[in-house]
Formats: sequence, C-alpha cells, structure tokens
Amino acid sequence: MTTEGVETAQPATGTGPRVLVVVASRHGSTAEIADGLARALVESPGGLSAAVLPAQQRPDPAPYGAVLLGSAVYAGKWLEPAREYAGLFAGVLRARSVWLFSSGPIGAPPFPPDEPYDAAPVAVLTGAIGHRVFPGRLDTNRLSFGERAMVTAMRAPLGDFRDWDEISGWAGEIAAVLTRDRVPR
Repeated sequence: MTTEGVETAQPATGTGPRVLVVVASRHGSTAEIADGLARALVESPGGLSAAVLPAQQRPDPAPYGAVLLGSAVYAGKWLEPAREYAGLFAGVLRARSVWLFSSGPIGAPPFPPDEPYDAAPVAVLTGAIGHRVFPGRLDTNRLSFGERAMVTAMRAPLGDFRDWDEISGWAGEIAAVLTRDRVPR
C-alpha cells in the first residue's frame, strides 16, 4: 500500500474495455472503495480490466475507455486532488465514459444526506454519466488530534458504514454498460 491506503495498481490487462479508477482519499476509506470497485469490475463478465491510482499522481486517462473518479468528502466538498484532476483532464474525460463517486456520509441512515457541493459541477465538467454517494468509515485511530476533537464535539457516529454489496452492485451496473457498449481503447 502507498500513501492514504491507495494501492498502486498493476497495469490494466484483459481483452475488454480498460477502466481507470482515480481516487482522492484522506484516511484510506475511499481508496478501499476504489479498490473494491476495480475488483468488482474485473470480476464481472466481459473481460474488463481496471487500474486504481491516486488522483495526486495525475494518471493519464487517454489510454482508458472509461474512468471512475472518486473522492472523500469533507465539509461537503471533494478533496482538492480530485477536483484538480477533473479540471486538468476535462477534455480527455469528456471523450470517455465517466462515472463519479463520493464517500463520506456516516451513520444510519447516512449523514449528511446531501450530495457534495462540487459533485454537480465536476459532473458537468467531465460529462459524467452518473454519480454515486457511498457511506464511509469513521475510525478515530486514523484521525489527527484536531480531527478527533471535532468528531468528539460533533458526536459523530463511529464505525464502518460502507455497504460492499452496494459498491459491487454499482460496479456491476457500470460493467454492464461498458460491455454492452464495448467502449474502445
């Protein structure tokens, strides 16, 4: 594992469409969601291949037929590396099949219930087909002192609220679109 729990993926292999999963994660939870999405894409029928890379590495999306771009959400906003990535590669992304995902709401039901403020503008910028918000994980062992103090003051619920079946299911929906449409690259 590298910084923030993002595993630098092996190069994408396979005979089907190539998918790049780009993620901005602060404490690893969103990176784990990205890894789960990539695994589910590869395991789906259709011969998809997937690579997961952190947004701050600015991976070139040009060799891929599809891109999943995701970010952890803090104070209702995506992390800066994900927003920067979308802006830097907007032209290339608009020529690809793009989906966005966010991670951050916690609790049951997940709170906050709202979409991140910048998800809609990033979707327009990239021409994204869709956006999905997944509940996240709040583990005080991964937080800084200041973050722990804020979590305590807000009485935020602790735990892992990610739904791996939902994550895999969404990847399956994407795989079905990609294999049906046979995205080139």
